Amino acid sequence: MKQVAAVLLCTLMLVITPLPGESQITSAGANWSLNVTTLSSPAAPNSAQPQLSTLGDRVVLSWVERSGDSASLRFSERTDNGWTEARTVATGTDWFVNWADVPSVIPLQHESMAAHWLQNSAASDDAYDVRLSFSRDRGRTWSASVTPHHDGTHTEHGFASLFPMPGQGLGVVWLDGRQMKEGAPEGVDAGNMSLRGALFAPDGTQASEMAIDARVCECCPSAAAVTVDGPIVAYRNRTSDEIRDIYVSRLVGGKWTRPRAVHNDRWRIAACPVNGPALSARGRDVAIAWFTAVHDEGHVYLAFSSNAGETFGRPVRIDDVGAAGRVDVELLPDGSAAITWIEFANQRSTFRIRRAEPNGSRSASLAVSAIASGPSSGYPRLARRGNELIFAWTDAGDTPQVRTAVARLAPPSPNR
Repeated sequence: MKQVAAVLLCTLMLVITPLPGESQITSAGANWSLNVTTLSSPAAPNSAQPQLSTLGDRVVLSWVERSGDSASLRFSERTDNGWTEARTVATGTDWFVNWADVPSVIPLQHESMAAHWLQNSAASDDAYDVRLSFSRDRGRTWSASVTPHHDGTHTEHGFASLFPMPGQGLGVVWLDGRQMKEGAPEGVDAGNMSLRGALFAPDGTQASEMAIDARVCECCPSAAAVTVDGPIVAYRNRTSDEIRDIYVSRLVGGKWTRPRAVHNDRWRIAACPVNGPALSARGRDVAIAWFTAVHDEGHVYLAFSSNAGETFGRPVRIDDVGAAGRVDVELLPDGSAAITWIEFANQRSTFRIRRAEPNGSRSASLAVSAIASGPSSGYPRLARRGNELIFAWTDAGDTPQVRTAVARLAPPSPNR
């Protein structure tokens, strides 16, 4: 990650320049109201890096807790009675802990779960591995950890996204630095970061490892979702002339399809913006949200697909004035989507949400919480459980702590 200058905030200009092909429908007719209620968080002080993962009606919150040199990956499940008592997956003193490269715990079929975290493989800041562990008893016990990559290089392996495969199997994609030069000094061409994927059988044995894209952005998080046609992954690509737009690939017939751009934003930037996409899927419907800063204006966009991500419609502008990005998205039962992001305007930042429809209409945006715009606040998260929207974010005070909140979805307005 040190080989690129991370751009945490882009200069925001008040002159609004739409993307080519951007939907210009901005009707406020999609009336939508939410009553966001703070929940008692299961995460203790000195916690950060929240992640929300779903499967059916199961929602799992995971996070990292720090104590001195030690880091622990912990998780809790949302129930009708609140969050369950927190459990620990693993603890280590040699972990790579970073605000953007976030571990996860995901539910699989029946009582199974999978988790990942990052472990240093050498003294370099850019040398760490993805570690995977499995549970067959809803997280009470965990297997010894393994890596999905076997190149043996002391380079970056991270920004992983886990997703369930049929029959309790697991899929994982990650950014892979095996083609990068170990220890290359700042400013020197260090080689290409790639995106790779692996599949695991229900018993936890690895079934495959495949390349997906040979040149991607070095430190933008990936995203994954599962349609009825199979998994889809999203990530930030990197062309030879430094265009870093959002691409997708789908797992079809056991092979990853040729990556293609969701939209040709044409954002040229000679550094990693540390701002990845978000995906949500139900049936063959897919919603994708992402950040871009064409013309040095930070904005968030959303696009829908009705064919399992093979193609996407015109992007819908989501932010109000300007954005720091760090998006999340959830499809709603009526085919619309709820999108969260960090709004940045008038030198203030807010964790916000709004609802948007495939035709481009949007509700007014609503504030979930005040939030720091810098890296200390990490990536705020969104998940849906039945008629609940669940939020998680890091309160970056003197002692950071993961906070949670919930809002109940109301029936759609007749004025939609």
